[in-house]
Amino acid sequence: MLCALPALLGPALTGCHAGLPGAAGEGSGGQRPGATSADLRPSGYGAVFLAVGECSSSGTVGVTEVPCDSERAAARVVAREDGRARDGPPCPGTTDFVLHISEHRPSGDEDGDGAVPRGYACVRRLRPPHPGDPGGGGGPRTVVGDCVRDIGGGRVREAACDGEDTRGPRFEVVEAVAVRADCPASTALYVRLGGNRPVGCARPL
Repeated sequence: MLCALPALLGPALTGCHAGLPGAAGEGSGGQRPGATSADLRPSGYGAVFLAVGECSSSGTVGVTEVPCDSERAAARVVAREDGRARDGPPCPGTTDFVLHISEHRPSGDEDGDGAVPRGYACVRRLRPPHPGDPGGGGGPRTVVGDCVRDIGGGRVREAACDGEDTRGPRFEVVEAVAVRADCPASTALYVRLGGNRPVGCARPL
């Protein structure tokens, strides 16, 4: 049996208001807060369990690899990596959630040696809504076009850009730059995005 933690919700990010000391916010790749255990079992549809292009069923218990034309198919794998998500390559920006594969010795696996490496699958839903899209309010990464809200203590959390949010002021990440000095003058919050342009410049909504 393969066990996985579907990372469905983004974590709290740390943020820094313009003109205030402190670190920029952490990106949200590979987070697990709020995730629940899910059993993932190989089904024989591909040479690699949950390889790129393969699909998973929905739910947080008994999630399996299924044919993508099955009525049970809920999401498609857009990237698959070995190891822990926090140590490996980040998922694509429009990933909706991440499945963390944690068991090493299932009863069956893709090559018959009795071991499937620890890894993670970056997954996108087959149908809307897509929380990983810019402004969608979720996904494992914060990207340009996403919105965050201030939750106090120098921290922010990703939120949907549309609609009202009474839980705190919201800011939209409007640009990604190499260093803070490149952000526009209207920047009120800096968020760490990762990559070669790691600074997100956010302005109030």
